[in-house]
Amino acid sequence: MILLSLLGLFIAIASAVPAPQDASSVSTVASSTTSSAAVATCSGNTASDRSVWCDYDLNTDYYTDGPDTGVTVEYWLEVVNTTLAPDGYDRIVLAVNGTVPGPTIEANWGDTVIIHVTNSLTNNGTGIHWHGVRQNRTNQNDGVPSITQCPIAPGESLTYTWKATQYGTSWYHSHFSLQAWEGVFGPIIIHGPATSNYDEEVGTVFLNDWSHETVDALYSFAQTRGPPSITTGLINGMNEYDGSGTRYEVTFDSGTKYLIRLVNAAIDTHFKFSIDNHTMTVIATDFVPIVPYTTDVLDITMGQRYDIIVEADQDTADYWMRAIPQAECSNNLDSDNIRAIVRYDSTSTSDPTTTAYDYTDDCIDEDSSNLVPYLSQTVTSPTGDDLTVAIGRNSANLFRWQIGTESFQVEWDDPTILQVYEGNTTWSDEECVYNLSTADEWVYFVIETSVKVPHPIHLHGHDFFILASGEYETYDTSVTLNLDNPPRRDVATLPTDGYLVIAFLTDNPGVWLMHCHIGWHTSEGLALQFIERSSEISALVDYDTLSGTCSTWDTYVNSDSIDEDDSGV
Repeated sequence: MILLSLLGLFIAIASAVPAPQDASSVSTVASSTTSSAAVATCSGNTASDRSVWCDYDLNTDYYTDGPDTGVTVEYWLEVVNTTLAPDGYDRIVLAVNGTVPGPTIEANWGDTVIIHVTNSLTNNGTGIHWHGVRQNRTNQNDGVPSITQCPIAPGESLTYTWKATQYGTSWYHSHFSLQAWEGVFGPIIIHGPATSNYDEEVGTVFLNDWSHETVDALYSFAQTRGPPSITTGLINGMNEYDGSGTRYEVTFDSGTKYLIRLVNAAIDTHFKFSIDNHTMTVIATDFVPIVPYTTDVLDITMGQRYDIIVEADQDTADYWMRAIPQAECSNNLDSDNIRAIVRYDSTSTSDPTTTAYDYTDDCIDEDSSNLVPYLSQTVTSPTGDDLTVAIGRNSANLFRWQIGTESFQVEWDDPTILQVYEGNTTWSDEECVYNLSTADEWVYFVIETSVKVPHPIHLHGHDFFILASGEYETYDTSVTLNLDNPPRRDVATLPTDGYLVIAFLTDNPGVWLMHCHIGWHTSEGLALQFIERSSEISALVDYDTLSGTCSTWDTYVNSDSIDEDDSGV
């Protein structure tokens, strides 16, 4: 793996702004803009009734129905390298539009989103995944090198197009090597209805672990000795470290209810999020609206998102916002200092003196009984398979994880979707292909491990339904599966020494990756791929674009002698 001493610079420009004539003209843009269509609210969606959205509402089955606005929101993004100091400490980073996190991809429910990505890296590929976006019949736009595309070569561009069929909060990030955790990430906001009323939006708040070495430099340690210690963490790309840097701040007006969109973008940290003295109303998990519930401390693991509402109902003062790494599964050297500030007086410059809520140090998801989807769905007669998560070492004595029978290994220049298009039906064991050939069939998978490490399991192309889970337990047929409106999302924790049972409907033809969202583990092979309804995939492929990206990648690799030494995703 090449040391990624590179910056991802993503310039987001609205459809109303003319496209740049060349890459250099993009890199001079210092801010992003969006068309008014991207942020308009629908008539009737007001602070006193957030349940409606134009002619639709929370009762709309967004898996099969929803608005088609006819609006196209368009962005131009460029990836380059630089140096930043998110916590006051200078280091080589990958950034988006020169910032960490990057600019927001913003649209309304029912809009079409077009994003042009240019790779201006001196020396590396890239590819951008739109995390949690279902890509309904747009599998080629999922942004996963080795699976749905070849990497974008330096100096080349690729356009992604998808429809916002869901609404809520997510994020985009590189799916090439470890670039996502060098800074190549940013928010996705799809405006739509909500299950509880609020007055104003704070926007997206990212939670990150952050080291003063690049994650690529730490990867050698991860492969040989296990998870490395992480220096500190960031809230929305900011923190103070050893007397330097600046904390992220939010100003509250008394009596106002604020919508906050939380994203855990860490490489290997399970956070407990809280705001001292304040209670959160949780209204969405990933892209799934839920029946609201309240909590003081929120569990959020890698790749997950929560929409929460916080009411400014405390005395005029300053309060700590906290992202606390869980020591049981997160090795952070600055655990008590990953903080931001909520102020009721914008002129205040004091540090808060408030005290954190009590909590239990554990690495679990929110209690499943609280995660009740507002739009009820039922799982019907699923058929299943078992998948074991285990760890070993390869011939070079490096750690390799597996889910199923093999550690995952694919090639950048031979993406699975291209192989399907060309008629390949034979797969190596290391490609970890699971064929799902029947349309609209419920399937389930029992994911089990005896390893005392929890794993955030992420599925592309689908929400999955969480039928059961257990920590320090072994799955057997006596376990009762919850088929009646179980929690659903696209990232859930496989508990320590336990099991996770997930199900989904084969309603989306494509090649879909499923993997652990701990960055080290993905690179070390903890992944597999579903080829869903393979006979329908070729008709969805833009062969000229797909093969053209692969051709320019091969030319680059051959001229620069680029080697792959991770799992390929």
